[in-house]
Amino acid sequence: MTHPKPPRVSARAAGRRALLCWPLLVLLAGCSATPSAAPPDLRSAQALRQEIETAVGDAACTSDAQCRTLPMGAKACGGPERYLPWSTARSDGARLTALSRELETARRAQQRESGMVSNCSMVTDPGARCAEGRCVLRSGSGAASSAY
Repeated sequence: MTHPKPPRVSARAAGRRALLCWPLLVLLAGCSATPSAAPPDLRSAQALRQEIETAVGDAACTSDAQCRTLPMGAKACGGPERYLPWSTARSDGARLTALSRELETARRAQQRESGMVSNCSMVTDPGARCAEGRCVLRSGSGAASSAY
């Protein structure tokens, strides 16, 4: 008795199948993770967020050239959780960058400890502009405020 040959699958079709399966694998990994009662870095991440927001202050500006964005946090799959607008006229960029990196490190540790997963959607830097004397985010995927 001869068995029929399995149909040939192109590399492109195999790649599409893999892409379609990826979200399911991420979901299953998230379901199998054992959440801890309280992630160990939650307070430090919250304190860092507060320190950053205090350092940004009112983000006052007189022109678009003074407005920048700061990546905030870290998604489990990579990249920041959101962006925060700030003004070079009011804030120290080097200090904000250092605090942003600290927050990213704290969030990554928190995610590792809790087994947290994310939706893996990329949050792009929306840029910032001066509107009514205050730096605000331009429209884009990073413009939406996301919960941590």
